[in-house]
Amino acid sequence: MKFVDEAIIEVHAGKGGDGVASFRREKYIPRGGPDGGDGGRGGSVHAVADRNLNTLIDYRYARIHRARDGENGRGSDQYGKSASDVVLRVPVGTVFTDLESGETVADLDRDSARALLAQGGAGGLGNLHFKSSVNRGPRQFTRGTAGERRRLKLELRLLADVGLLGMPNAGKSTLIRAVSAARPKVADYPFTTLAPSLGVVRADVNRSFVLADIPGLIEGAAEGAGLGHQFLRHLARTRLLLHLVDIAPLDAGTDPAREARAITQELQKYDETLYRKPRWLVLNKIDRLPAGDRDRAVRRFLRNFHWRGKSFIISALTGEGCRELVFAVMKHLEQDAGSRGRSTAKARRRTQPLTPQS
Repeated sequence: MKFVDEAIIEVHAGKGGDGVASFRREKYIPRGGPDGGDGGRGGSVHAVADRNLNTLIDYRYARIHRARDGENGRGSDQYGKSASDVVLRVPVGTVFTDLESGETVADLDRDSARALLAQGGAGGLGNLHFKSSVNRGPRQFTRGTAGERRRLKLELRLLADVGLLGMPNAGKSTLIRAVSAARPKVADYPFTTLAPSLGVVRADVNRSFVLADIPGLIEGAAEGAGLGHQFLRHLARTRLLLHLVDIAPLDAGTDPAREARAITQELQKYDETLYRKPRWLVLNKIDRLPAGDRDRAVRRFLRNFHWRGKSFIISALTGEGCRELVFAVMKHLEQDAGSRGRSTAKARRRTQPLTPQS
């Protein structure tokens, strides 16, 4: 199936049914009085996250989604039937944005999460509601209100703990194959990866995390060059970024430090928040270097790149260093989860009202 992570749709909620002005007419009941019923409610449009879906391709072809109008009221105190709601099923991680206001309408980040996209119109009132001691034969009634209409942009953002960054052919797909059961395409030419892929990495029993691989970035990606910029949104939810660098390029004229700087600059241009996420440097393809030249090549790269953060040296092809990287990532995620939990608990304690002690 083709991977589609963006779509634009229109949602139209149903109009409420009109109320009616009616009077009871029976042979042996004089002055029967008003008996006009209310109109039914118009159908609303909802969205529900479904973990069994992984693409927005259905919404590329079905762009307009309408709910039915409510029925009008009738005489004999008969209320109009309310219309059924329309439910749009989307992948977990879908974000709905109103194209007119730019407001985020919904962010369905867990399975079965539900959001109202367009509210159906309310039904009108029949004349029985306007009866009073001074108005025994009311002819007033109200019409149903219109349902909401919206033009929405749908964006799918993958739910992953760790994201992979790097130039095309840096070895991201090879790494995700080495540490998980995912099997993205691997080849010796650029842009082998054309769509994001996810892999579950198991560090130990009941200890695992989700790793996301996106197409490689190139210089000028923030302005639209290449493929990777289209999928950077999938790294927005990650808690850690792994920046993969080919430490031993086959082309002698290629400077790994210059390519690494280009990726960093493109990340900052695209999104400052994404740029400030925790990021580790992973020097890959160390197997291509003779054992005696490895330390010298790593020191030269770190000096030219001016990197002072955490770094790892691996070979995704042979598996060298991958186990250590996986356990370090798992430990970081567990510590991050613990600190988040403590921060939440402190915030709750601060917001709890003070109770007098007896």
